[in-house]
Amino acid sequence: MILHKGETLFRQGESGPLYHLRKGLLKIIRIHEDGNAVLLNIIVPGEIIPHHSLISPNPYNGTAIALITCEVEMLPAADWYIENERDPEKCRAIALQLQEKLRMMQQRIDQLTETTPLERLRKLQLWFQAYIGTGKLTDVLTQDEIGQFIGLRRETVNRLLRAQSASSGDPNSC
Repeated sequence: MILHKGETLFRQGESGPLYHLRKGLLKIIRIHEDGNAVLLNIIVPGEIIPHHSLISPNPYNGTAIALITCEVEMLPAADWYIENERDPEKCRAIALQLQEKLRMMQQRIDQLTETTPLERLRKLQLWFQAYIGTGKLTDVLTQDEIGQFIGLRRETVNRLLRAQSASSGDPNSC
C-alpha cells in the first residue's frame, strides 16, 4: 500500500497487523492524556513495526504517520505469529532487527549527551538527508518534533535553524 505524507498507518491503542516499511519514513507519535503529542521514533525502510509486537501481539503504542510518501506491506498478525513459532530463522531475524534498533537508539542517546545543540541538529540533518535527499528537515518534522528528537526546546531549534540560514545566506536552507 502507498501512504502519502501526513496519512496515518495505525493509531495508538488500536490492535491489528504488523507492517513492513519498504520505502519512505514514518514517525511514531504518542498522544498523552493532556493532548500533548510526543515524537517517539522514526521508522526507516526495512523495519517491521510495531517493534513491541514482533514476538507477541500488543495494542499499538503510538500512532504511525507518513513523513514522506511510503510503500508499506501489511503483515497479517495471525500468520506472523504462527510463522514465528515454526521458523527459528525468522525469530533470529527479528532479534537482529531489534538489536539494530537498540543500537540506533543508543547512538541517539550518545549524541544527546556528547555534543552541542548545534551539532545535534547537524547530525540529525545529515541522518535525514540519507532518506529525504536534498529536502529540508523542516519539510518533514516540525521544530517541536526536532526538539523532542534531539533533546532541545523548540525555541532553541528555531534559533539554531535561523543561525544556520543566516550563515549560509539562504533563508530557505533550514
